[in-house]
Amino acid sequence: MNTKSLWLTITAVVVSFVGGFLLANGLNRSELNTLRGENERLKNTQTVAAQNNSEFSLSEEEIRQKIIEADSSPNDIAFQKNLGMALYRYAATKQDTALLAEIARLLNRVHEKNPKDSEVTITLGNAYFDIGYYKKDNKQFEKSREFYQKALDQKPDNADVRTDLGLTYFLLNPPDNERAIAEFQKSLQANPAHEKTLQVMTQVLLSQNKADEADKFLAKLREVNSGNRTLPELESQIAQIKNNSQKQ
Repeated sequence: MNTKSLWLTITAVVVSFVGGFLLANGLNRSELNTLRGENERLKNTQTVAAQNNSEFSLSEEEIRQKIIEADSSPNDIAFQKNLGMALYRYAATKQDTALLAEIARLLNRVHEKNPKDSEVTITLGNAYFDIGYYKKDNKQFEKSREFYQKALDQKPDNADVRTDLGLTYFLLNPPDNERAIAEFQKSLQANPAHEKTLQVMTQVLLSQNKADEADKFLAKLREVNSGNRTLPELESQIAQIKNNSQKQ
């Protein structure tokens, strides 16, 4: 969830990840997609300029040759890192899970040699997160969690990474909301005004029909950024849950 300078924009509107779960909890796919799109905007606002980099002009053949070159020199850790970081930006934009897996393989070499390199550790977490996100694969979220936790061992107050760790629980199928909330609370302890955390905390509470609790976090989110694009939808959900409760 630091300066997440290496986080990439995940641009497409994402199909529903947890299917009927959120429907059963009073949310619909349109609402979830709106949340996901805004989450990715919050996560990736620093990367637009990077997409104009020459790295994005590489052809598939050129990428393949670069990976072969890296494999032929596995002890050239600087090359593994530079290539892995550059290709991560490309692969996440393209939502290319096969390439993301290759990138994780390259960066694992770097991590094994230098486990204290936080950029590599976080990017590995991001790569596995993205694979899990696109492939709806709980195992990939588990791998992502491993690297996020290592990054947090070095810097426990990193609210960005902590929030993403929480999302690995929220995006599970089925989700583990309590574990997600626990991580979001830690994130807010580190940074009470962390916009993304306030947003996803509101959403998790809504998925549990806890409208009053969600309303408190929504108020803080509105205070932090009155232009947050999910506000109208979240407000509508809170009103709907409260109205349903009153009818009962």
